[in-house]
Amino acid sequence: MTHDLHPAAWVGRGLNCDLRLLSVKIISVTDLLSTNPFVGVLALDFSKAFDTVRKMALLNVPDPVYNWLVDFFSDHKHCTSFGDSVSAYQPISASIIQGSAIGPVSFVVNASDLSTVTPGNRMHKYADDTYIVIPACNDRTREVELDHVALWAQENNLKLNRAKSTEIVFTDSRRKSQFSPPPALPDVSRVSLIRILGATISNHLSVSDHIVT
Repeated sequence: MTHDLHPAAWVGRGLNCDLRLLSVKIISVTDLLSTNPFVGVLALDFSKAFDTVRKMALLNVPDPVYNWLVDFFSDHKHCTSFGDSVSAYQPISASIIQGSAIGPVSFVVNASDLSTVTPGNRMHKYADDTYIVIPACNDRTREVELDHVALWAQENNLKLNRAKSTEIVFTDSRRKSQFSPPPALPDVSRVSLIRILGATISNHLSVSDHIVT
């Protein structure tokens, strides 16, 4: 049995935040598939930390809130543990505190000025997940978008990790159109299954693999 994803059925039925945002992403893809033979999605991976305090300064928040945030993100240290050995503590000058309630919001603030550069392409961001949705009519802009993100990342004390980023090309299995997928991008793996906000989705917009696993 094939379990196809029908986004309209996911919206407005008491779903949690992750599922609502997943439905928005899928609706974005299916919307573009109505006028394109395929839609590519780039799932971006960032490494390194970024300067949360610097971006927080751009927010229009009360001084006590800003001062609390500065205090929260300041004077953190970390160490590395391996077996019975523990390294000396080293200061962290820029970071997102993983596992903290403020962590996902911090990334949203830092990524608030990141967007696509090509009309018709779309970007979805949630917590530390970032996706670029590119319709077939814009498939030649993939490198342009990646270069733009890499430059933005460099300016924000981040690094776009192309080797850990992936691309998936979605098609509508109900349509019998013939097409040639775009060539694979250098250093970016093309996959047929992608995990978005905890759900495994195939390049035919099927969740069968997620149901099975």
